Amino acid sequence: MNDESKQDPNAATPPATTPEAPSQQEMAIRSALETVMDPEINLSVIDLGLIREVAVGAGATHVKMMLTTPFCPYAPQMIADVKQAAESVVPQPTEVEILPDPWSPELMPDPGLLGYSF
Repeated sequence: MNDESKQDPNAATPPATTPEAPSQQEMAIRSALETVMDPEINLSVIDLGLIREVAVGAGATHVKMMLTTPFCPYAPQMIADVKQAAESVVPQPTEVEILPDPWSPELMPDPGLLGYSF
């Protein structure tokens, strides 16, 4: 008996998961967010890898971001800057959700921007 005959014909095959390509609006928002700087580190929220998700829905944009430290004193200003940058590209209300996850330089697209190696 070969392996093919042992397979259950009623078994469901798992759906192929392919990451969805970002929309033009999401890419435009990410581009605008490159101007939002962390005032203490002097790198953009994109360069730091703080922006984890951008979702443009009907009537609202939702941005999930992290902070470099849990009690970042610049959080209110950075949230306001992220909202302003997103709304300048997609003119609809923007909600910014701060994720509780800890940030680390490994989340950066280019950790070398910090000026030291790991």
